[in-house]
Amino acid sequence: MKTVIVYASKRGSTREIAERIASFLVADLVDLSKNATPNLSAYDSVIVGGSIYAGTIHKLVKQFVASYKDELSSKTLGIFVGGMSDKEVDAYFETNFPEALLKHAKATAFLGGVFDPKTSGVVLRFIMKVALKQTEYLNTIDSGKIKQFVDEMEA
Repeated sequence: MKTVIVYASKRGSTREIAERIASFLVADLVDLSKNATPNLSAYDSVIVGGSIYAGTIHKLVKQFVASYKDELSSKTLGIFVGGMSDKEVDAYFETNFPEALLKHAKATAFLGGVFDPKTSGVVLRFIMKVALKQTEYLNTIDSGKIKQFVDEMEA
């Protein structure tokens, strides 16, 4: 089964997650910021991922899902999100992805993220400080959850 991982990454953590998933599945990677209209016809399996900021998925992922909804529903589908807070995971999926695709997905997962104050803007640093009391570098990408997600996709 040929797999593609389609993602958008604002600061690199979603790209890192996509690369880790690809290392297990031997999948192709498509960065939506470089290719907003990928050809999915050669793939049996599609994994879609993006970062969550203030409860909303990266806009390129949202646009991709809206444009490719019918084609995604005909593929083996996995969906992952990355972010710093896993307190509202169900809401992240329900708010950002069509219900039909969520029901169709073989696997969904929240896989963590990275906060780097050196590369983050003023607004994000303020939000992280106030909401999560976080002012220093933090990497919450969860290798165990990535492996579990891959196992679910391969089952």
